[in-house]
Amino acid sequence: MGTPIITQADLDQFKEDVINELRLLMAKEKNLKTRWLKNKEVKKMLQISHSTLQTLRANGTLSYTKVGGIIYYDGEEIEKMMEENKISNRV
Repeated sequence: MGTPIITQADLDQFKEDVINELRLLMAKEKNLKTRWLKNKEVKKMLQISHSTLQTLRANGTLSYTKVGGIIYYDGEEIEKMMEENKISNRV
């Protein structure tokens, strides 16, 4: 049995495979980070005050999860809320 020969094409394919795997992992991590948002991130995203955010929680407009005193909001729920409250001005 001889030593296998690695060609430039093999190396290029390996590089592409590694890059694609890294992109996939980074996309999954980014998705997880943007899924759960804290107060500060939601206020900045929606450009609202703390009291407005508190009102949205209190009246049930925006659901949340509280873990150890920290409030988290589901990014998908925020998008859903925005779509449900969209006003169309088409005549």
